[in-house]
Amino acid sequence: MAAGDAASACSADTFQLRHLHLALRVAFEPLGSGRLQGSVRLELTCLRDHAADLVLDSHPSVEVESAGLAPPGSPCGGGGPAAGALRPLAFQNRPFAGYGSALHITFPEPLTCGDTVVVEIAYRAGGGPGVCWLTPEQTAGKQKPYMYTQGQAVLNRSFFPCFDTPAVKSTYSAVIKVPDGFTAVMSAIHREKQKGNTFLFKMPQPIPSYLVALVVGDIVSAEVGPRSHVWAEPCLIEAAKKEYDGVIEEFLTTGEKLFGPYVWERYDVLFMPPSFPFGGMENPCITFVTPCLLAGDRSLADVIIHEISHSWFGNLVTNAHWGEFWLNEGFTMYAQRRITTEIYGAAYTCLEAATGRALLRQHMDNTGEDHPLNKLRVIIEPGVDPEDTYNETPYEKGYCFVSYLAHLVGDQSRFDAFLQAYVNQFKFQSITADDALKFYLEYFPELKKKGVDTIPGFEFDRWLNTPGWPPYLPDLSPGEELMKPAEKLAELWQNYNMEAIKAMDISAWKTFQLVYFLDKVLEKSPLPDGNIEKMSSLYPKISRAQNAELRLRWCQILLKNNHDAEFDKVKDFLHSQGKQKYTLPIYRAMVSGSETARALAVETFSATAPQLHVNVQNYVKKILGLKTEEN
Repeated sequence: MAAGDAASACSADTFQLRHLHLALRVAFEPLGSGRLQGSVRLELTCLRDHAADLVLDSHPSVEVESAGLAPPGSPCGGGGPAAGALRPLAFQNRPFAGYGSALHITFPEPLTCGDTVVVEIAYRAGGGPGVCWLTPEQTAGKQKPYMYTQGQAVLNRSFFPCFDTPAVKSTYSAVIKVPDGFTAVMSAIHREKQKGNTFLFKMPQPIPSYLVALVVGDIVSAEVGPRSHVWAEPCLIEAAKKEYDGVIEEFLTTGEKLFGPYVWERYDVLFMPPSFPFGGMENPCITFVTPCLLAGDRSLADVIIHEISHSWFGNLVTNAHWGEFWLNEGFTMYAQRRITTEIYGAAYTCLEAATGRALLRQHMDNTGEDHPLNKLRVIIEPGVDPEDTYNETPYEKGYCFVSYLAHLVGDQSRFDAFLQAYVNQFKFQSITADDALKFYLEYFPELKKKGVDTIPGFEFDRWLNTPGWPPYLPDLSPGEELMKPAEKLAELWQNYNMEAIKAMDISAWKTFQLVYFLDKVLEKSPLPDGNIEKMSSLYPKISRAQNAELRLRWCQILLKNNHDAEFDKVKDFLHSQGKQKYTLPIYRAMVSGSETARALAVETFSATAPQLHVNVQNYVKKILGLKTEEN
């Protein structure tokens, strides 16, 4: 296994990866499949004597055709040696874990510390979990197929043989040939279209393998800021431009003011097809997001602040292995909330953080507080897929720990300065919690002298290694000026006082305040007969919203109150998108609802299944008690 990373087989302790180059041809095939064919070239420096072989992370779906050693002095980028000039190398694919295999490549003679070599591997791929092929039905335009890769956490080993551990960072380049009428986009700073519908990409900043990302589809772009474009299918590009024109730059400049220079040159947003099952993926230079963010009124535009914050925390300073995922997400949640405090104020940020805290409470109630995944430092045993450890803890408990570190400092501007120093100290590196906390105590010697790391009940060791509710919770009371009216209004609807309800004006309420109100209504549901119908007509900004966060909650309220007169809104929402976070809770609500709701669940799923991601299809089948296919 890679040093300290049980989820990787690669020989990261024997070789330093200096650069990787992909040369691939993308071909779409019928029935939502396709293939990648070409090569990956790795420029390596040997770190120890007597290195006889190289081990890379791979996947049973990756068919290696040959491996070869390039002549000394060969460039790693495009224009390398012809296949005939390569010295053939013996290779063997061996089992590693359920989510991947280990590719062993043997050198003709052992290497010595300091030797540099270029290894080229010719292969075919496309059937693995990291490469997603969409049928035209799964896209917004419904005309052409689409493909994208999703690397996090350990999926890119099914895209190309690699050092698939966040501990290893390198620069990369790629030459991607795609069919006519299609465009390729990657997570790289430089992009150039060449003849023959071939695209050249260069990423001069070192990144971990999970952040190498490729999209091929019928996509176009529009400028929305001095260093930002939106990308989308042609039928969505106008909506994307309208939603984000002039919006992104303020988020970026606020981030730079707080955390230091933005090193990735451009920040683009790619609106994925509706079947994209995630909210967002922070690929450098180009965040992939759900089209659910296109609410039509910019009411969800700020959701990308989380992905922008990853430009410093996660992409620039990275967790060394997936057991330290809180370093990526806890710091990013803190950074996101610093940016929203600067732009929207403390009340708004505290309200959003209260929503996050409620999700953490819900998660810990479901699993039990002492579940081993409710620690910040998770022990990922060999064979366990890091994806299976994913939950709210690294995000929200991580946020609480970073907030606690700020609380110990006691001065926001001094802690902001520390975050800049932290980014500067560890940029382009991969670190552990021990590295981060050692730097924190060195940066604040007075805190180190006081022994803040061993205060009883708040020990850093307890934060990291003991499961359970965070020992410290940041003060969210500034949010009460927005929470209190929302709570009061929900109570008025429960007790039905129409005069008092009409006296409360919600026209200026932003998304998170409305979400908080609807969550309270859902908690109090079912409401007395007729109340939901009256609420629907009184608040068209909720009942007819295009905002996905409001639509989700309104659908849940309709189902909990069995207001079947508006069940078509539930159906419409499930037809419009396939995001996991929205789709699964609605199916759960339908299954635990009335007979009408259960019948609607079966009918809607049979109509929409082809447009859903295969994982989401399987989750819904489990909810409906249907047989699932293995991914």
